[in-house]
Amino acid sequence: MMLKTIGALTLGLATTCIALETSATEYYGTLKKINDTGTIVLGHRESSVPFAYLDQDQKPVGYSIDLCLEIVDEVSKELGKKLNVEYVPVNGKTRIPLLANGSIDLECGSTTNNLTRQKQIDYAHVTYITGTKLLVKKDSGIKEIEDLQGKSIALAQGTTNARVIKKIAEEKGIKVKMLPVKDHAQGFLALKTDRVDAYSTDDILLYGLISKAKKPENYAVSGRFLSYDPYALMVRRDDSAFRLVANRRLSELFRDGEIEQIYGKWFDNMNVPMSAMLKTTFEIQALPQ
Repeated sequence: MMLKTIGALTLGLATTCIALETSATEYYGTLKKINDTGTIVLGHRESSVPFAYLDQDQKPVGYSIDLCLEIVDEVSKELGKKLNVEYVPVNGKTRIPLLANGSIDLECGSTTNNLTRQKQIDYAHVTYITGTKLLVKKDSGIKEIEDLQGKSIALAQGTTNARVIKKIAEEKGIKVKMLPVKDHAQGFLALKTDRVDAYSTDDILLYGLISKAKKPENYAVSGRFLSYDPYALMVRRDDSAFRLVANRRLSELFRDGEIEQIYGKWFDNMNVPMSAMLKTTFEIQALPQ
């Protein structure tokens, strides 16, 4: 009888220890950080229309912001608690370091998913597909990158677009002066004030800049696509648990068609319909539960 009692007690203690250990290690990485603090920190761009930018009240809004807030709700559901949301502004140079060092938990902007960046960070599902083009004044005569010979262009630091323009210019022997700028707003200002002859980034961002201009009729998006840029929300590297929660919600949005409403909210007034490639991308990523 005593042996049975001791055996039952030992089994009970072992079960309790396993349960405590499982509970203590249930969350790790980003989910643990968020669970411990009760706060999720979103990094956002300030002038990446219509993905992430500041509205008239200086509040972050946009397509990527809406998608991030959907993920916040999913994280809240996963952890079983309501979360505080903090916003931290980022730009092309700071977004990856701030994510990698834990200053932000999720980057909500217009960031291209590529293999080089995946050495430092990771991505959730692809949310948009675009490519590099040129923004010029309509009377500039600039149609393609070759027309920049002897002219100047503004490029946002830390972007894939800057690397693409520099590479093509070098390969083709195009002598063009390159002005580094902090973000899209500075790039557009440089063009508007005639400090440069062009600004280059992804075409949808250029259309966004034009849509916010006082005289949009003065500007044009010009040239062929110079790159392929699939946008995705950035997460920390080697954190599959958090990425799974993010992708679970995105897949649901793609699967039930809610993504079309969110897309329309930000792109319909710009007359930018969802491309066939993007629709197919959403369908592929609409993974079953």
